[in-house]
Amino acid sequence: MKLVVQVPCLNEEETLPWVLQSIPRSIEGVDEIVIVVIDDGSTDSTVEVARSLGVTHFVKHARNQGLARSFQDGVNYALELGADIVVNTDGDNQYPQERIPDLVRPIVEGRADIVIADRQVHLVEHFSPAKKMLQRLGSRVVNRAAGTDLRDAASGFRAYSRGSLMRLNVVTRFSYCMESIIQAGNKRLQIESVAVETNPKTRESRLFKSTWQHVVKSSAAIVRAYIMYKPYVIFGWISSVLAVLGLVPFVRYAVLVTIGKGGGHLQSLILGAVLLILSFLGVMLGILSDLIRTNRILIEDNLEHTKRARYDVLGQGDRDAKDRRMRVVGS
Repeated sequence: MKLVVQVPCLNEEETLPWVLQSIPRSIEGVDEIVIVVIDDGSTDSTVEVARSLGVTHFVKHARNQGLARSFQDGVNYALELGADIVVNTDGDNQYPQERIPDLVRPIVEGRADIVIADRQVHLVEHFSPAKKMLQRLGSRVVNRAAGTDLRDAASGFRAYSRGSLMRLNVVTRFSYCMESIIQAGNKRLQIESVAVETNPKTRESRLFKSTWQHVVKSSAAIVRAYIMYKPYVIFGWISSVLAVLGLVPFVRYAVLVTIGKGGGHLQSLILGAVLLILSFLGVMLGILSDLIRTNRILIEDNLEHTKRARYDVLGQGDRDAKDRRMRVVGS
């Protein structure tokens, strides 16, 4: 079984040595561990530092592409290497790499498709009370959309089985964390959590400029994923609310007519009619979105078969090459 540990980096020359040196070199149930550094347009000596520490596998971006694209490119490279498990950590040494064996164990034992580290946000000292509250709220929303029970949906310290990566497709360019959980939950993949304690803070986050920017972009990603997989929920609620609001003016007008004061209140009927029309449009959008969802499922099934056909051949070639090297060494 091959494990690939991918480390997305953007100018991490100072912290990368701590990360690479703390990654285990042997894990029970894993035959081979490969480290891949994803250089997302670094302008410092990140790559040179990684090479000096023995890293031989790199994914390089000439310009910063963002966390989601770095993750996806790293995954594609790992699958080409024939990875059976992919672990994603960060180059800022936020996560305890020595816990990687605990992270991959449920996958090695066949109990899970994805394992997410629970950072136990309430214990993280440098998180403000507002950020802790928003993290809990975001996790609840994601769990509701995905049908999961995870305490830390925003954690990027994760392990994925090869099969799960064949089925997941990252759409957002901001952060893949919450979107991938919603996808995985709706695709009935088994997700587990492992409690960890994060390392001391080394720098400010580069993913977002402020907490509120993070909230806005994360909310947009959640809503987008919700619409992709449960459009009838979003548009059903919108249509229902508009329908109720649209009926109120009609009821008001009927009451006024009954008591002989209906004259001069035609604006109520106009308002009600507009709201009911908007409610009907919401129903139509829901139907169209559901048809698009069905089409997306068919496309993703086809994409999964394409991935398997491509990466299984590449992975087998990698294994065959390894077997040939082993035969040469042994002869």
